[in-house]
Amino acid sequence: MHFDRERIIGFLDQDAVIISHHARVRMFERNVSTDDLLLVIRTGEMIESYPDDEPCPSLLMLGFIHDNAYHVVLGICQDHLRVITTYMPDEQHWTDTRTRRREE
Repeated sequence: MHFDRERIIGFLDQDAVIISHHARVRMFERNVSTDDLLLVIRTGEMIESYPDDEPCPSLLMLGFIHDNAYHVVLGICQDHLRVITTYMPDEQHWTDTRTRRREE
C-alpha cells in the first residue's frame, strides 16, 4: 500500500485518529501532548513503511517536538489513523534519527 500524505492529513482534519492505550501510556511517560503528537503526524517525515502489518498497514514517522526527535508508529486503516506508539530514537537502535542500525 502506498502511503499518501493527503490521506493522512484528511484523517487528521476529520478527527479520525485513535490513540491506542499503549501510545497514551508512552506519551504520558515521555511528556508528549496530544497536540504535539498530532503536529508530528501532520508535519513529520515518513521514514519506513510496513504494508503487511495487521490489522492495518503502518508506517514510521519522524518529527520534532521542542527540537527533540520523535518517532510515531501509525496504522493507516480504512477509515481512521491508529497511533500505535511514540518514542525518541536512541543510539542503540538508530545511527541517526532516520536510519535504523543494522544488526550484526
